[in-house]
Amino acid sequence: MEETLRTIRAELTAQHWDRVKALLRPMNPVDVAGIISDFPEPERALLFRLLDKDQAVAVFEYLPLEDQQALLESFRTEQLRHLVENMSPDDRADLLDELPAKVAKRLLALLTPEERHATLLLLGYREDTAGGIMTPEYIDLKSSYTVAEALERIRRVGLDKETIYYCYVTDEQRRLQGIVSLRQLVLAAPDVRVADLMEREVIYAVTDEDQEEVARKIQKYDLLALPVVDRELRLVGIVTHDDVLDILQEEATEDIYRLGAVQVPEQNYFRTGIVTLARNRVGWLMLLLVANTVTGSLILRQSQLLESVIALTAFIPLLIGSGGNIGSQTSTVFVRGLALQEVTRKNALPLILREVGTGLLLGCLLATLVTAWAYWLQGNAWVALTVGVSLVAISTFATLAGSVWPLVFHKFGLDPALISAPLITTLVDILGVFIYLQVARLILGWVL
Repeated sequence: MEETLRTIRAELTAQHWDRVKALLRPMNPVDVAGIISDFPEPERALLFRLLDKDQAVAVFEYLPLEDQQALLESFRTEQLRHLVENMSPDDRADLLDELPAKVAKRLLALLTPEERHATLLLLGYREDTAGGIMTPEYIDLKSSYTVAEALERIRRVGLDKETIYYCYVTDEQRRLQGIVSLRQLVLAAPDVRVADLMEREVIYAVTDEDQEEVARKIQKYDLLALPVVDRELRLVGIVTHDDVLDILQEEATEDIYRLGAVQVPEQNYFRTGIVTLARNRVGWLMLLLVANTVTGSLILRQSQLLESVIALTAFIPLLIGSGGNIGSQTSTVFVRGLALQEVTRKNALPLILREVGTGLLLGCLLATLVTAWAYWLQGNAWVALTVGVSLVAISTFATLAGSVWPLVFHKFGLDPALISAPLITTLVDILGVFIYLQVARLILGWVL
């Protein structure tokens, strides 16, 4: 790909337009979109104009929204009409939803009444719901059709539909009655009724259902597409498996940002200005900064103990670092378990106890090494014992905090990913220092 990019850049510089077109024509639309995005804005528009009409439509749908907007501003009306009319309704709705009102109004004016109706229907739903990601391009059949009539309808209207592998059976009020596959229709006798072939127990989503739940259903039941109905069970669209891939990537990206204590950006992180980036990150960092001052105050309160046994201070980074790492591991596992519904209300307590037991075992294993190392370093058995006992207690507490806090957030309807690695680490730092100093007081206070 890098070699192709360099070749295209050289041909553009030499103004060999035909050679650029020849290079782009056989390429996959996804790869072409990636190449166009790598060029400065004036050259993006030039490259896009070199594409064939049909290829341009396919490539446009894979461009980032900010690149789509920039291109639209420079298009002539005739180009816009062809481009927008040939986009799939769900992609067109996503684009219009992000555009400035003046540009969106201009694009809507270019659509046919049927395409405008389909797009406005999609724009009526929140973007993170089944209604917001669905497409109305599906094939509907009546239960009274024969197989021959059904296949004839598929031939007549199927070319413009998102998928033809599933056909949805509806009544006169568009209420969903069943589903029949193309495979069943092709293998059945021509005079068999659709009613005799269709599956009546249909898995579906409701328009306001969260997109993550939609993706989970498609994944769980291994579907190519999922029908979407309104509250009266009228079929209004479908969500296809390729939409689910986008959802899973989007949700995973959001979770990763939150695990890193970064506010989820509204657009691509690496295309966002530094002021916006700083604003997205400073909130969490200020909260963690304030929380970390508690650690300092705990140390100051025990300054007399630390002054009498100065060797204790050398092990503070080791203890809170180990505790933070263990807590982050546990919180990451539990956040992912909640997302996959592997952690539920029924099995939460056994899993917490199991994780605490794991923390206790890890603490004992690590403490064996640390105690020996502390004794070799300081030559003081009581300091070494203090460090070892503290590490066992901190490791156990870290796994308890890392497993309980995501469940608490989930219980109150908050995203468990908000209990991110930095937050868990900060909490364990504070209580780790507290545990360490209390253990030191108990052991060394008795000795001293």
